[in-house]
Amino acid sequence: MKKTLALTMLACVSIAGLKVSVGFGQPAPEKSNYVVIGAFSIPKNAIEFTEQAKKHKFDAQFSINPLRKLFYVYVLHTGKTEIAFEEARKIRKETPYFDTWVFTGTLGEDMRKGTDTNPVTGEGITTIHPSDVKEKSVLLASNENIPAVRESGNNTLAIQNLNAPVAVEEIPEGSKKFLFRIFSAEKEIGGDIDVLDLDKAKPRKMASYRGNEIINLKPFNKSGNIALQCEVFGYRKVQQAINFNEPKSADGIIVDENKITVPFDLVRLKKGDVAVMYNVYFFKDAAIMRPESRYEVTSLLEMLQENPKYKIKIHGHTNGNAHGKIISMGDTKNFFALNDTKDGFGSAKKLSEERARVIQNYLISQGINAERMQIKAWGGKHPVYHKDSQQAHANVRVEIEILED
Repeated sequence: MKKTLALTMLACVSIAGLKVSVGFGQPAPEKSNYVVIGAFSIPKNAIEFTEQAKKHKFDAQFSINPLRKLFYVYVLHTGKTEIAFEEARKIRKETPYFDTWVFTGTLGEDMRKGTDTNPVTGEGITTIHPSDVKEKSVLLASNENIPAVRESGNNTLAIQNLNAPVAVEEIPEGSKKFLFRIFSAEKEIGGDIDVLDLDKAKPRKMASYRGNEIINLKPFNKSGNIALQCEVFGYRKVQQAINFNEPKSADGIIVDENKITVPFDLVRLKKGDVAVMYNVYFFKDAAIMRPESRYEVTSLLEMLQENPKYKIKIHGHTNGNAHGKIISMGDTKNFFALNDTKDGFGSAKKLSEERARVIQNYLISQGINAERMQIKAWGGKHPVYHKDSQQAHANVRVEIEILED
């Protein structure tokens, strides 16, 4: 039997949205329409879903809706309302994205209002269910025409109408309330917890949940054997195995009548550690960060500010080694927007160097001594995946190596 739980609407996040690419001309702000195929509460899941949509030949991008605290993945941005609705209806009918909708407003951190509309009925949508369960989004990675189901479940938050303070979450049968406490000796830390199914021959990530919030975790297998993995930038990764059926059997877990609390006591990176900046993204062919990168770059800044002894090496990587266009910052030094830019040409190694250096320059602009940072450009020499893989976007990355602590 399904139960319901009232949730207070979450506060807005201070993460900037993407600079959008526009179809059919530059839309006026009051007439901006986005054809949206998915919504996510965790940025890395939005990125993954976006890349999967690109494999289906969509020009997919994503941006923040701060009022709903969700990242919208969209495939068209236009000032023409009729074109947006026509495209949304077509996508619903002819593709796996059968619940595509239209958002009218201007996405991004400066957004003040907006409406979500069902393109078939013309009625407003009051509830958006984020799809942060990996098993749902990976369906689209196959070549089969499988619907991209975005149903309410385990870690989904049902965020109501923009003006409504309360929402309802459907709780799957057999689920239990968990609180993943993420903290260090100094403070509570924001972050996510990945759940891995240990009954698989190769443990597989099944879902991601926000830390420091009570969530409903459903069973992923009969044995109950799962692993909980916490990887927050600036801290060492922590993973612990528990049994969903018998959580008391694991050390440190507190079980009471209301919830199961799992602590994640994180420690800062040490000399020799290398951390990937998973949530730092760049505009295409550019040594300019996309706005949603602010959060993680700020985390790096805070780490360096907390410990003046830290010295780091910033490693830049690209996907492949082709030469091509390189877009650089102009004189205004806007690290997070494609305005006042300079066009150039160069190797993948040069692009990876400029991307690493733009992070260094940002840190310098915030008061970090340049002598505490080194740059290493790799181009496409050390890919995580083959350059033509569906996961190839992960090859475009920045890694931080701790030289001294």
